[in-house]
Amino acid sequence: MKHNKVFVLLPDGIGLKNFVFSSFPVIGENMDFEVTYWNQTSFDLSELGCRNLKLFGKASPKTDLYKRARKEIELKKFEGQFQDDIYRKYSFKPSIKTLKQFIKNGLVHYYILKYKGNKLSRLRDKIKTSERKTEFYKSCVETLKKEKPDFVFCTNQRPVNAISPILAAQDLGVPTATFIFSWDNVPKATMVLETDYYFVWSVHMKNELLTYYPYINEAQIHVTGTPQFECHFQKELVLSKDEFINWNNLPKGVDYICFSGDDVTTSPHDPQYLEATAKAVRQLNDKGYNIVILFRKCPVDFSNRFDLVLKTYKDVVYEVSPKWEKRGAYWNEIMPLKEDVLQLFNTINYSKLVINVGSSMVFDFICHNKPCAYMNYNPKAIENLKDIHTIYKYVHFRSMPTRESVVWLNNSDLISEQLETMLNDENQSVLSSAKKWFNIIAGEKPQRASENIWKTIKGILNA
Repeated sequence: MKHNKVFVLLPDGIGLKNFVFSSFPVIGENMDFEVTYWNQTSFDLSELGCRNLKLFGKASPKTDLYKRARKEIELKKFEGQFQDDIYRKYSFKPSIKTLKQFIKNGLVHYYILKYKGNKLSRLRDKIKTSERKTEFYKSCVETLKKEKPDFVFCTNQRPVNAISPILAAQDLGVPTATFIFSWDNVPKATMVLETDYYFVWSVHMKNELLTYYPYINEAQIHVTGTPQFECHFQKELVLSKDEFINWNNLPKGVDYICFSGDDVTTSPHDPQYLEATAKAVRQLNDKGYNIVILFRKCPVDFSNRFDLVLKTYKDVVYEVSPKWEKRGAYWNEIMPLKEDVLQLFNTINYSKLVINVGSSMVFDFICHNKPCAYMNYNPKAIENLKDIHTIYKYVHFRSMPTRESVVWLNNSDLISEQLETMLNDENQSVLSSAKKWFNIIAGEKPQRASENIWKTIKGILNA
């Protein structure tokens, strides 16, 4: 009997780019898997030719409170364990605008006091007990009994609404795995799911899991890479320059550099950084260069905070919008469209370099052998909403092999000069170090990640 029916659990839109709008489903089918998307997003994946089984239901409100308490307890634990106060920066002050929010926050604080320290394992059990009482859990059990999958693979380790489907599978003896979806997730205490197996990007991420979560055994962790970067090795995505220009209404006969935006929480001063870059480009153009900025806003940023800069510097800044859709009020309800893979690839392909605040776009660009510059100063004459130097103290930046992995823009007055150096191909040490960093984070063969995931699932099922 063949064991080849795999449920790919999509609890939110985060996994669409990696596991739907990639070669992942085709590779699975070619390896003789019957791939069904257990889909809790608003997308009808059957329109893309995928087997699509809608998943309805939501986690218990109590489970969400437990999850919030768990995160705070873990961050406090990490702070003490490593004698490092950076873990405090991963904790965000909750909103208290209504009586309901006030009560919820009070309950979270109570759970923190009750389960802190060596009682954390009891809280993890409480989360499972809470979910097993829900109608959502019971409906997941019924679905799994009917469909009889051989494996359940979750695309994201952090959504609370993925707990019931995973628990239901485990209780029925179906092996489960989750994918750690981002390079900074493990130190931030975003682990919500407890699965039989964990698929990670690299040996570096594997070691992080073992360090932060000692209840996970080494045999449970599989290094697969991430499909996130596979598109950059697919030359069939290249549009002609004219096609790209016409698609985005861009000027012809100029050189492009990319400014990649961050979300408002990570970089509230992004408009000031974009303005400083635009001023620097104007200075370069006055010297005889012919440059414009392709501004790619953070896909989950639907604010108007850049409008004034875009209007004031419309001669040098052109927006190349991510192809994402807002389908709800929360950030995880903003979802990519398949066209965004093409947009991202060609934005990078036709840009000389990228500028941003601490983004993983450094890795997307190094796949194209192009350098990245990180903004690294606090803007003057405005309220300092966030000290940028805190960002680069986050744990995931400690994986950088040398500081030369990026160009550091430490002063707005020097941006023009540093960009000129970057444009004149004086980046060999930066490119070399960035490639080493990419290998640390994404592994040695990032273009094989989807294949590696399917081979790992096959190995587990055939063991």
